Amino acid sequence: MSKLRYERPVIQKMNAGLMNKFGTRTEYEPVKQIDGVSVASIIKEYGSPVFVMSERTIRKTYKEAVRAFKTRYPKVQFAWSYKTNYINAVCNIFHQEGSWAEVVSGFEYNKALGNGVPGNKIIFNGPEKTNEELLLAIKNDSLIHIDHFDELYQLIEICEHLDKKPRVAIRVNMDTGVYPMWDRFGFNYENGSAWNALTKIVASGKLQLTGLHCHIGTYMLSSDAYAVAVNKLSDLAFKCKSQLNASIQYLDLGGGFPSANTLRGAYLPASDTNPSIDDFAEAITNAILNAGFKTDELPLLILETGRALVDEAGYLLGSVLANKRLSDGRRATIMDFGVNILFTSFWYEHKISPAQDFTHHTEDMVLYGPLCMNIDMVRESVNLPLLNRGDQVVVHRVGAYNMTQWMQFIQMRPNVVMIDESGNTHLIRKAEDLKYIEQLEEMPKHLSSISL
Repeated sequence: MSKLRYERPVIQKMNAGLMNKFGTRTEYEPVKQIDGVSVASIIKEYGSPVFVMSERTIRKTYKEAVRAFKTRYPKVQFAWSYKTNYINAVCNIFHQEGSWAEVVSGFEYNKALGNGVPGNKIIFNGPEKTNEELLLAIKNDSLIHIDHFDELYQLIEICEHLDKKPRVAIRVNMDTGVYPMWDRFGFNYENGSAWNALTKIVASGKLQLTGLHCHIGTYMLSSDAYAVAVNKLSDLAFKCKSQLNASIQYLDLGGGFPSANTLRGAYLPASDTNPSIDDFAEAITNAILNAGFKTDELPLLILETGRALVDEAGYLLGSVLANKRLSDGRRATIMDFGVNILFTSFWYEHKISPAQDFTHHTEDMVLYGPLCMNIDMVRESVNLPLLNRGDQVVVHRVGAYNMTQWMQFIQMRPNVVMIDESGNTHLIRKAEDLKYIEQLEEMPKHLSSISL
């Protein structure tokens, strides 16, 4: 029997941590493998930290979402939100499953084309579209969602010199009973801006009005808000037909469905508060079916769900660098990953599991990253078994936004690995190195040499 590790006794101030109804409850199950592949072997081959994506989980989650909506409504189309995770291997899983592409920039638009998505199955959202990008979208017969009047006039001007009418929709913002309202994007329903935009589109004679779009918020905890949105979009659709003689072919309800992550500072865990995908499907489809559309004129329902489809499939594997005591007596554990690559730790209380066996002793601790700034805090208060230098951990539900919003700051971004349905690992994005970081730099001649 090996000698027990000695740690000097300390008198420490009691810290209750963030309030919740479970006190200092922790989960005592180590996570030693992901989809049958051991955590230790992944770290040994690909380094620490490393992101891992589960192809099996992505396909399973997507199929569950499709089932929830298509069993309730006859015309449903998902469009994968590129901004949520635009690593090509991830995007192509969704495209293989039948999802279109939803993009918010020219950069993302060209990624979708490069992944083989037909232009007529790309939805082009966002407030910034250059003339060149709009011309490309028109050429490819993409769905262009207009965000503001300046873009509307820009598009009409471009079409003055074309003999083709692009398919367009407008983004509508509205009061759905959830505050603060997301009224920065699109045309407002209540003040008449949305209707004004629709009349200008039809009157121009240059554009083909085909749909209505909204995105009412992010991490939405109310399914009823989507029913309100459907009713207001449907009202606009009926007015378009009766007053403008324009038939609306689709309603795009955007995204915003939450994942199973718990929001930072929440009193209850997400499992107790977040609506399920079936709850959202029930609210949205019932609202459309009861809106008054004739059976043969039901609009196509488009959904741009991102976070809820991919968060669960992502893991971050990392290692313990050190332990220390803070001035107030709390234990602080320093990890080899921080907010530079785990951006969502600003939002969520991520579940963190040890990747090896441990003793029954636990302690409330702060988890810090390795960056030289005080805000590099992965968890402000978490009760975990005592972790020693070199121990490994698994951070759960990190598939959404971390690989699009990560930063190259102090440390370079790590490998991203995918585990396929057969349990094989694939490197889908290489870790950065100094050559990659410096490849776009240019050194002025007078600064090319130094003498110290």
